[in-house]
Amino acid sequence: MIRKITILGTVGLMTLSACEQGTPFGESPSRLNAIDSVNLTELMLTTGEPEAAVDFFRSSLADEPNRVDFQRGYAISLSRADRHDEAVLAFERLDVQGDLQDGDRMTFAQSLIRLNQWERAEAQLSLVNNGADDYRWNQLNAMLSDNYERWEEADTYYAKARSLTSQPATILNNWGVSKMSRGDLEGAARHFTDAVRYDPEGFGAKNNLAISRALRGIYALPVVPLNEEERAQLYHNMALVALRQNDSDIARGLLELAVETHPRHFSAAADKLAALQGTVNR
Repeated sequence: MIRKITILGTVGLMTLSACEQGTPFGESPSRLNAIDSVNLTELMLTTGEPEAAVDFFRSSLADEPNRVDFQRGYAISLSRADRHDEAVLAFERLDVQGDLQDGDRMTFAQSLIRLNQWERAEAQLSLVNNGADDYRWNQLNAMLSDNYERWEEADTYYAKARSLTSQPATILNNWGVSKMSRGDLEGAARHFTDAVRYDPEGFGAKNNLAISRALRGIYALPVVPLNEEERAQLYHNMALVALRQNDSDIARGLLELAVETHPRHFSAAADKLAALQGTVNR
């Protein structure tokens, strides 16, 4: 059961550029400053590094503490930076002020989920308007349903989220984890395989696919794009599964392959291999 699933330098250049060019005909400086501020806020939220965005919005709030867009950007940036305790406090302030928008509630709910505050997260999602047509809303509700073991409901949310995006690798991977938590290893493997097809560079779904197969006693590497380091890591992780399933001979063989395959010294695999005696026929 799933219980718990530099921009700032550019800012100076942009400001300098605006000063050099002067004010376009018909636009007041105050209006242009407001527009620039909005654009910069959006830029920090979409392309800035999370911690840099946190610093930017904190600094901005020190100068203009009542700016709701800065308060919102600060809360969202904290969540993006995985600083969920602080994010929740920032979203609570927006809520008290009556300034939470639908997108804010979903990010708020996401931070609450990371803190295992499931009931509060569910309450926030219930307040989102037209959430059923939103990818993130369905994804978050799928996670809630997983937590409460409402499996059919979870599948409905995962399927809906999948239909609302052209880049479904993340939702497919999460869906696979959900299936694996229920013991449906074949179903999980299908979702992981689909996730890899949509994102061949992502390692998470590849790793989950290998583990779901190893749990069924299939210790061969899945046929997916892998570099040497990824192959070694999968051999190592499948060996851990084999050990838990008392397949010690297979585990030794997999650890040997991990050590041989890795382009550098693979201490984690080497140390475990040293703890085991003998070899396995390959």
